[in-house]
Amino acid sequence: MPRHPDRPSALAWQVFRASEAIRLGLVTAHKLRSSAWVNLRRDIYADSRLDLDHTLACRAASLQLPPGSALAGPSAALLYGVEHAAEFSDEVHVASPRTAGLRSQRGLRVHLTDLRPSTSPPAATALLTPVPLPAPDPLPAPAPLSPDVPLSPHVPLSAHSSLPTRSPAAIGAAPSPAPGAIRTAPQPRDASRSTPQPRDTTRTGPQPCDTTRTPPQPCDTTRSAPPPRDAARTGPQIGQGAVGVAGVVDVVDVVDVAGVAGTTGVAGAAGRPEDPTVAGAAPIAVAAAAWALPRTDPATAAWETAVWLEPLRAVGIVDSLLRMGLTNRDSLTAIGVRNADRPGGRRARWVFGLADPGAQSPPESELRVRLVLAGLPRPVARHPVRLASGLVLHPGLAWPEFRVAVEYDGNSQANAEQLHRDRWRLNQLVCAGWIVLHAPGRRLRHDFPALTREVHAALAARGWRR
Repeated sequence: MPRHPDRPSALAWQVFRASEAIRLGLVTAHKLRSSAWVNLRRDIYADSRLDLDHTLACRAASLQLPPGSALAGPSAALLYGVEHAAEFSDEVHVASPRTAGLRSQRGLRVHLTDLRPSTSPPAATALLTPVPLPAPDPLPAPAPLSPDVPLSPHVPLSAHSSLPTRSPAAIGAAPSPAPGAIRTAPQPRDASRSTPQPRDTTRTGPQPCDTTRTPPQPCDTTRSAPPPRDAARTGPQIGQGAVGVAGVVDVVDVVDVAGVAGTTGVAGAAGRPEDPTVAGAAPIAVAAAAWALPRTDPATAAWETAVWLEPLRAVGIVDSLLRMGLTNRDSLTAIGVRNADRPGGRRARWVFGLADPGAQSPPESELRVRLVLAGLPRPVARHPVRLASGLVLHPGLAWPEFRVAVEYDGNSQANAEQLHRDRWRLNQLVCAGWIVLHAPGRRLRHDFPALTREVHAALAARGWRR
């Protein structure tokens, strides 16, 4: 039977630094080459069961972020839920202060900004502390933060509320340290060696009870498997009374640094009491969950995307941000005016002008933009058309004044029932006097000039002139 991958419970489903995990004795360099782990960046590994997507790439990059930095542009848009904004192989975009010293490298595109450097610790890592915790107390109602932010283009998304830090309570005789702290109490085995054992004083002569000493005593069994040497050097062990299970520490600390949303989350993993890698480990820094990663706000992410990416892709991302309600045209106009003098300001305003929240997919956005760039009048996405029967239809792209519509056909594997409904809907438009053209995905990619000529001819037949 195949062996199951060996994963310490403290590292299960985590993204972590390999050097720290090796130093603490949680894993070895040899085991990191097994199928249980995947190498994401230099010295950064992850549980191989995690999905290989751009979110995982962002979590890995977050372990390298200095204070005051944040994920930005398409990477931030993806964290807000725009799934097509970036893929696993795409570069992770980061906005970082010039004084932070972070530079672009393979898989990481750093955009230097004039943000004020942060004096607080980085917000993108979490401390996984293997100590038992009691049941969490209910959190009080969130209190509003001050609206005063140092840089207006970077208003933190998490600035609406802040959650207080919840520290673990004591268990038995072993008080639990604060998250990130290391116990200073002596190790249990060291305390037991400070005084001689009673049995040692009876060795002056043979005693009748010597035969009972052949099996090891209970105290000896606990010493038969000492913790790894590396883990013992890093700090003291967990004191007596602790069961050695990594509890779930629920700590959320909203940090407002130069207008960047920075949230610190502390996560844990359940381990076995007899697992020495958990019971004897010191805190290890792991990447925070996706929702806790620091990122620029949606309007700023839209502006950055419009400046950094090529227009066809940028318009599709901005369309999705508008459609999902994460930002609106007023916010885009405001940030465009505010950053008009910055490099890329004109480009961003041009992309914002092409955006349309009615687009339902990136190919529809691409089709609309390419038709406009080809010299055709701008179509309206999902324009409502009310028929004489009272039925309201929404063609993909429409020129209402000319009664011409273009429908993108991207799903060639659609089931028969869906295909029937689509064709019936378009037939209703044709019966109402509309010209309906089809734009399959194959023609969009390989035969777009001919498709443009067909749309041009349909508009000209209805009276459009350049």
